[in-house]
This record gives sequence, structure tokens and C-alpha cells, in this order.
Amino acid sequence: MSGNMTINLKIWRQTGDKGAFETIKVPNVSPDMSFLEMLDEANELLMKQNTEPFAFDHDCREGICGMCSLVINGVPHGPDYAITTCQLHMRSFKDGDIIVVEPWRASAFPIIKDCVVDRTAFDRIIAAGGFISVNTGSAQDANNIPVPKVDADKSFDAAACIGCGACVAACKNASAMLFVAAKVSHLALLPQGKVERTKRVLNMVEQMDKEGFGNCTNLYECEAACPKEISVDNIARMNREYLGANIMHDEVIRTAKL
Repeated sequence: MSGNMTINLKIWRQTGDKGAFETIKVPNVSPDMSFLEMLDEANELLMKQNTEPFAFDHDCREGICGMCSLVINGVPHGPDYAITTCQLHMRSFKDGDIIVVEPWRASAFPIIKDCVVDRTAFDRIIAAGGFISVNTGSAQDANNIPVPKVDADKSFDAAACIGCGACVAACKNASAMLFVAAKVSHLALLPQGKVERTKRVLNMVEQMDKEGFGNCTNLYECEAACPKEISVDNIARMNREYLGANIMHDEVIRTAKL
């Protein structure tokens, strides 16, 4: 086929504790294919050869769910900026390229199989954040709880986090600070989230540490890898929230002892 490429995949295979790279040649790759479509073609070739296909995560294939967690040539989600793996297209590569594909590398994200990792640590961090004290029932009138536009915009930007884990994969310490900061900022900036704000940030940071994520050393690799361009400003906000919550917590304990 004219204009199509041959790609040499060097993909991570793992079942159990040990793994290794396997090389697969994928011919007739259209530049218009998404990266995941190319992986589908590779698996079709393997199945025709009576070889077990390799496992990789995917779901919506629309850049929304964050499931397509792959490190491509050393970069989470691949070489393009502010995209998920499913939004990466093969026109970003050349005929004959060797493409190295591997899973997120973090002790808090254990490998299930091949390029599929267990990211339920993120779920436990969110669960530790608890709830907000908002009565159920019909929606309140928009003017009942006025929110400054600058705060609403910052909260919306933080809420755009899809929990893919690219920030963890990009960080040399496998830190989850950007993810946790986005979730803390989302509610801390809104009136509805202020009731539980101190308990929320203390519990979420504590759970993050329990899960084994590393510390932040402010290299900003997390922001660079984030497909939703979550700003590291949220980390500074979370640190302020955490410091304030600790001071308040210590003051409550001190007052109780008087």
C-alpha cells in the first residue's frame, strides 16, 4: 500500500514478577491509524501466528477515560503534547522506526500483565477524600451560591484530571502529587467543598503516602506529561491546604487538652 509504513514494535511482556521486551514487525501501517489501532493490528498478526496477543489497557479511545496507559519511547502517552495514547497517530513516526512500548513504572502501580497496571491506588486516594455536605434533591438556583469566575475556572481546570497516571509515570520519584492536588483543588476552590476541606486534604495525602508514591521534587515532568495540562499550581495549593489543615488540627488538639 502506497504511503504505508513498517513499524518494529519492542513491547513489554510480563506475567508474574518477571518480564522482557518482545519485538514484533507490523507491516502496512497507515499514517492515519491511531496508536491503539496499530497495536490492534499487531495483535491480529500474533493471533494469526497462533501466538498469544499482548495485553494493553484501553476503553473510550476518545481521550476521556485515561485508560490507555503506555510509555512510548520513554514518554507517557507518546511524543505528542497534551494527548492520551489513543489520540496519538502513526504519522508521528517514520517507516522502519523502532517503537519501545512499556507500562507505567511505579511500585504503587503493580503490573497485572504485559502493559496493564493496577491503578486502584488512585481509587483509594479518592475514597479517602470522602464526601461533600450538599443536600440531595433538585439542583439549587445558580445564583444561590455565587462563585467567583476565577475560582470556578481554576476548579474546572483541576477537575479535568482523568486519573490516567501519566504524572506518576513521568516522575522520577513516581509521585502522585499532581493527581492528588488536582482532586483536592477541585473541591477546595468551591463553596460546596469547604466544609470537609481540612479532613479531605489530610486523609488524601495520608492515603497517598500509604500507597507508596514518591515525593515531589518540583521538576514539573508531571505537568509536561499530563494529557489535560493540569498545572503544578495545584500542588502549591494543596501544600497550603495541607499546612493549614495541620495547623488547625494541632490547634484543636491543644485546645482540647486545656
